[in-house]
Amino acid sequence: MRTPSSSAEKTGAAGASTARRPSAAESAPAAYGLSSEARNLHWLLTNLVEEVPGLLSVAVVSSDGLLLLSSDPGRNAERRPENPTGPKGSSADLATIVSGLGSLTIGAAKLMDGGAVKQTVVAMEEGSLFVMSISDGSLLGVHATPDCDMSVVAYHMALFVGRAGHVLTPELRSELRQSMESAR
Repeated sequence: MRTPSSSAEKTGAAGASTARRPSAAESAPAAYGLSSEARNLHWLLTNLVEEVPGLLSVAVVSSDGLLLLSSDPGRNAERRPENPTGPKGSSADLATIVSGLGSLTIGAAKLMDGGAVKQTVVAMEEGSLFVMSISDGSLLGVHATPDCDMSVVAYHMALFVGRAGHVLTPELRSELRQSMESAR
């Protein structure tokens, strides 16, 4: 990033600062040293959490059940809403639930000759759980408040899946796994 060399470059005509602020993904310590694709996925996750009201916890889980990305601030140092509660407050718990629910619905779809599972929604008294398939067998899981707008959550999840699905290669999954393990 180029830093302005004079005060004229730092301020606009009215004296307000026009210096570019780093995005959440650029300023997140865990994003340092990652490939641009991994940083972009962190950015997409951060945007999902920040843009959609009512999200409590978000996790991207590989097809073998390993946590790849998380909205848990202890996992990838990305910004989160003020209420950090998720299932037991842990993205690892959400990842376990998402993986199990994904396996269950895939098995049910096979038994019913229903084709591929696109989305699973569990509406509970005290929250909602959304699970959406990503093209490579990975899953996007979202735990949300009971008053969330389910259609808005599903729409933004579909956007994330559409943007992330084509870049989530085996190499990137391996890089994300290693990043999550080193954050422990």
